[in-house]
Amino acid sequence: MPELPEVETIRRDLAPALEGRRIAGIRVRHEDILLAPRRREEFRRHVEGRRITAVDRRGKWLLFRLEDGVLVTQLRMTGRFCIGPGPRPPIADFRHVAAEIDLDDGRTLFYDDVRRLGGFLWLTPAAWTREEARFGPEPLDRGFRTVDLGAALSRGSAPVKNALLDQSRIAGVGNIYASEALHGARIDPRRPGRSLNADEVRRLHRSLRSVLRRALENAGTTFRDYRAVNGRSGRFQGRLRVYGREGEPCRRCGSEIRRIVQAGRSTFFCPGCQA
Repeated sequence: MPELPEVETIRRDLAPALEGRRIAGIRVRHEDILLAPRRREEFRRHVEGRRITAVDRRGKWLLFRLEDGVLVTQLRMTGRFCIGPGPRPPIADFRHVAAEIDLDDGRTLFYDDVRRLGGFLWLTPAAWTREEARFGPEPLDRGFRTVDLGAALSRGSAPVKNALLDQSRIAGVGNIYASEALHGARIDPRRPGRSLNADEVRRLHRSLRSVLRRALENAGTTFRDYRAVNGRSGRFQGRLRVYGREGEPCRRCGSEIRRIVQAGRSTFFCPGCQA
């Protein structure tokens, strides 16, 4: 699933093209991408004719703010966007288009999703406010302090890696950048989050923000499915220190990178410098 840097990259690509545009029409080819309302006709009534006032992001969710509602998009593993003059996507490998959104300037926003794991959720502003309350703070916000990270990690006995993935504690962090941030901070991912001392929390806070910023500067990380708008690939994969590097030497101490499974997700770490 795309994480904060990937979704923010997509947001930055889409915002200049979509903000201020009116949705002239929408064609949903596969109804299973509608998370709510689930019927094409009802969904169209909420969306067609509305102006897109802003393209935002909250955690891993992409938000199209409309005049009287919020269109929330979850990209999951294989959701992608491209924009073209229509009626066909300008990207050759967009062979599984699930929705087409016509804009009032004659262009079309295509949503492609081969596995159809992602989709669209229309909410009233009040309903979105309630939904948004489930998210923790944004780790790249200027107001996100070391003390906020410490408070998020101190709840319960979860390993620190699992705590970083909990969207109710911190919004937008996923498997790749949690592993990378913990390596940068020299912290064992298996330790309980609440066991970190003040210095370790400071190191992790600094490392997490640095990793996310650098990933964003490089348009995110592309392994298989992730692409920014119109097929643009991320470039951060060549800068990863531990993620996906099982059996390779640590670039800091030379120890062999290990892979373990935590809560059903792969965790990569260095047993030499994260002991």
